[in-house]
Amino acid sequence: MKKRVIATLLCGTLAASMLVGCGGTKEETKAETAGETKTEASSEGGSVYFLNFKPEQNDAWQALAATYTEETGVPVTVVTAASGQYETTLMAEMGKSEAPTLFQVNGPVGLANWKDYCYDLSGSDIYGEITSDDYVLKDDEAVYGIAYLIESYGIITNVDLLEQAGYTVDDIQSFADLKAVAEDITNRKDELGFAAFTSAGMDSSSDWRFKTHLANLPIYFEYQEDGITSTDAIKGTYLDNYRAIWDLYINNSTCDPAELAGKTGDDSRAEFTESKAVFYQNGSWEYTALSEALGDDAITMLPIYVGLGDEANQGLCTGTENYWCVNNQASEEDIQATLDFIYWCVSSEEGTTAMAESMGFVIPFKAAKETPNVFVKQDAANLEAGKTPVAWNFASMPSEEWKNGLGTALTAYAADQTDEKWADVVTAFVDGWATEAALTAE
Repeated sequence: MKKRVIATLLCGTLAASMLVGCGGTKEETKAETAGETKTEASSEGGSVYFLNFKPEQNDAWQALAATYTEETGVPVTVVTAASGQYETTLMAEMGKSEAPTLFQVNGPVGLANWKDYCYDLSGSDIYGEITSDDYVLKDDEAVYGIAYLIESYGIITNVDLLEQAGYTVDDIQSFADLKAVAEDITNRKDELGFAAFTSAGMDSSSDWRFKTHLANLPIYFEYQEDGITSTDAIKGTYLDNYRAIWDLYINNSTCDPAELAGKTGDDSRAEFTESKAVFYQNGSWEYTALSEALGDDAITMLPIYVGLGDEANQGLCTGTENYWCVNNQASEEDIQATLDFIYWCVSSEEGTTAMAESMGFVIPFKAAKETPNVFVKQDAANLEAGKTPVAWNFASMPSEEWKNGLGTALTAYAADQTDEKWADVVTAFVDGWATEAALTAE
């Protein structure tokens, strides 16, 4: 079913791109996509068109692409999809005559949708640089995706504000601790001049933090209990814990819960960088912006505690949903140009330095450089201390439609925190999962 939907959308966007092509250029057909650097297509050899998933790294990718073009003469176009709009943008761009030569999927579910467009990377130079097959997506012996970074997310904490409230990070070792600290800050927020949590914005630039990343926690603990890594029928065993952490976020934040539908990712980040809140759920990808605003010494990351498992030994949520795929529908010249570009990114001095320092990435390749990212260092320290990271099981979520249904239910519940509204969240989570899994399997 999902592949039929994609095929239909591709046909529609292809027809639209053919109309544009009568009087437009490659660059003009991409004009509505955010964060774009354009280069003239070379009449000799190939070129690269990278559809980037990560808006927060747009500027760094533009700079790295320009460096590569200056060094090699190969044109590189980087287009960055708007936050929360990657899949929609990818479907639209793949229908154009000049489609991305380099795109990404989020894991096995994403690969199932796009496998027919994925070049086999098993004989490529970049595959030879990967440190473990744990970071690749395979189908039998074919390698269709290679992870280009490992990330962590959790509860980013302003340690200066936390100390002003009378606490240190050592005081927070469990959900009970987090709840006690957050509610105490809320009780004294007028006196302190700041809130416990930033706004849990539920517009498309922010809701993924909760309908995907926060929702990973009950999935992870259910999978751990059942000894599985995916399912067509989630049980929702730990949705009470999901409700408890969601309640904590929305009732101890910078705004009334009823306002969350209109709050954005930028709102939440600004509240944190302007020291209006102690806690901010997000990931290591936010390092550059937060470090520039607050300094490395003022920020750290706590695990997302939900009252489950061995909390004293719980680490950050660490994994990846960023797998590079090369478009097998591109010309041979463009495929080779793209393979050369991504190999250069993970093996050259310029590429590895940019990915470590400008982007703050940990990359799973042999030539990887150490990053100054304090959140990455926190994850490493947790591992050194024997703490267990929480796996990114959200890659097994059945579809974007499932996430959107959950997000809608969470937003409605935030505005009306009744058992009846929470029952709608449970229905979206459990019944919606089964429905979408069945559709995807067709």
